[in-house]
Amino acid sequence: MADATGEKAAATPQLALILLFSVFVVATCGLVYELLAGTLASYLLGDSVTQFSTVIGTYLFAMGIGSWLSRYIREQELLAFVRVELLLALIGGWLPAALFILFPLASDFRVALYGLVLLIGVFVGLEIPLLIRILRHRFALRELVSTVLTYDYVGALIASLLFPLVLVPKLGLIRTGFLFGLLNVAVAIALLLALRPERRLRAELLAALLIAATLLAGMAWAERIQRWSEVAFYSEPVIYARSTPYQRIVLTRRGGDLRLYLNGNLQFSSRDEYRYHEALVWPVLARVARPDRVLILGGGDGLAAREVLRDAAVRSVTLVDLDPEMTSLFRETPQLKSLNKGSLHSPRLKLINADAFRWVRQERGSYDAILIDFPDPTEFALGKLYTESFYREVARLLKPTGVMTVQSTSPLVAPRSYWTVATTLEAAGLKARGYHAYVPSFGEWGFTLAAHVQIGAAVRLPGRLRFLTPASERALFDFPPDMARRATPVNRLDNQALVRSFAEEWSHYEG
Repeated sequence: MADATGEKAAATPQLALILLFSVFVVATCGLVYELLAGTLASYLLGDSVTQFSTVIGTYLFAMGIGSWLSRYIREQELLAFVRVELLLALIGGWLPAALFILFPLASDFRVALYGLVLLIGVFVGLEIPLLIRILRHRFALRELVSTVLTYDYVGALIASLLFPLVLVPKLGLIRTGFLFGLLNVAVAIALLLALRPERRLRAELLAALLIAATLLAGMAWAERIQRWSEVAFYSEPVIYARSTPYQRIVLTRRGGDLRLYLNGNLQFSSRDEYRYHEALVWPVLARVARPDRVLILGGGDGLAAREVLRDAAVRSVTLVDLDPEMTSLFRETPQLKSLNKGSLHSPRLKLINADAFRWVRQERGSYDAILIDFPDPTEFALGKLYTESFYREVARLLKPTGVMTVQSTSPLVAPRSYWTVATTLEAAGLKARGYHAYVPSFGEWGFTLAAHVQIGAAVRLPGRLRFLTPASERALFDFPPDMARRATPVNRLDNQALVRSFAEEWSHYEG
């Protein structure tokens, strides 16, 4: 072997075996980086279908550029491959941490996001062409291409299974990035050691060790990095932050104001949440003569349940929320239990942790009142909970004399989105009637009543509420011209019109 970094370096069986195994490793790493970028874009920017589509398209395009550029590497291909692995380890490994840090700081986050995706994609696109050229002296072309592509596709399959089932739930996004960066480094180090590096290769080995050290340090400090980015993002001190398999839960507190954020979106402020929850609950209960059985979909914080349980006529409440860590947090934390008055421990309440979309299809009970308190339709996974098919299933659970309500975003900021909810409820065979309330933390906020029959006026309203009175409750149903009803499409599973209009309207308001 005349040149340890030259074309014939792959002639040794040991090195050829390392290179073949590296095909499997780099394929796994490459797909994980792509999934990390798509997931982070969805998490930080919303609209998961759009973000994943644009990230994957950009990534594949960049891989094509990398494959094309590989033709200009005409010598020392193995050394070039090692350097590509080191660069991928550094950039790909730090990708999630860098994006979390840049999100609250960058004036245009998308430039940073797609710049990093392009860079990683180019390096990933260089890998397979280089490996094929390095191994061409060891295998016949037909055998070589089939072997390399087999390893590549198997690695991609394993990555796609590990990512949602193991990596994100167990490690989180930031640690997953660091772990797979270390795998890229391991490939580079294995090759360098197999080559028994001469003095001129010691710089690469030293670089590999330094990059590995930064990645290991990043893994150890992953939670602090996440916390730092959240401190920069939120205007209040973060007192609790946790990633669950379903969402990122963050609690902040400034003075007496406690706030809950899910995936970066404000869910309530303790200073004025009573306005929101009284407006969500009492216009429904006030129109049901005997609200024996109440169903709450969402509302894992227990605040809607708190209001419902204030009504002595309610005999049982079923609360269905997806995330057990969310409901556990609000059941067991003293300050949060105080806020929801211990509603999640009430003997009248049955708590179910399940996907509401599936649960309503299987449920055979009937309810006098139904409260739907889901987060805004920022992505398609949430948008399905605002569709005609979902509302048809919910309507099946509503008694003939029952009334339901849906939190429906702001009729002032997003009037098309707001009235799409009413249009969709009507398409599901229900009568709909919109109303709105001013909540200082959110601004003007909207809700939609629905029933099998025409919805009349409130027949009973307790006098001990902090926000609503009989007069102010009637005023909720008055819409000025800038929030008045307009023609909107039906939100269906196959069009998700609500998610698109929501993203468009709120982007004008926020940008």
